[in-house]
Amino acid sequence: MKIKVMTKLTRGASLPAYATEGAAAVDLRAALEGGCRIIIPGQRELIPTGISIAPEAGDNVVAVIAARSGLACKNGICLSNGIGVIDSDYRGEICVSLYNSSSVAFKINDGDRIAQLMFLPVMTAEFIAADSLDSTERGVGGFGSTGVN
Repeated sequence: MKIKVMTKLTRGASLPAYATEGAAAVDLRAALEGGCRIIIPGQRELIPTGISIAPEAGDNVVAVIAARSGLACKNGICLSNGIGVIDSDYRGEICVSLYNSSSVAFKINDGDRIAQLMFLPVMTAEFIAADSLDSTERGVGGFGSTGVN
């Protein structure tokens, strides 16, 4: 799959790259034009990456933004929306909404790796109105109905 990347949105933005041969995602970097942002505890901050993307015509894919595990585990910096979904027809700048769940302020510098971006195939559904659904062993059980062990 080929993805066109426009990096001229912000001075200093760079082309994403896989860190290792087995990497499933590329790192997204903060494009703050030489500056920084401080995320205080309990605050959300929208961080620009300076890039926009476009899959090849006909590729039915979604770009998914995921948190970097090190930032989340060590510093409490996670995505404010759980995951980010970049639809295949979106052409604007990719920005990452970060949330500071820790008790200390966190500094994001220009060029810091702030999130991961991966590509997944998309299946679209045809919705059919129904008066009933087939029964299963589980039925309507949810929210822990199968237990912990």
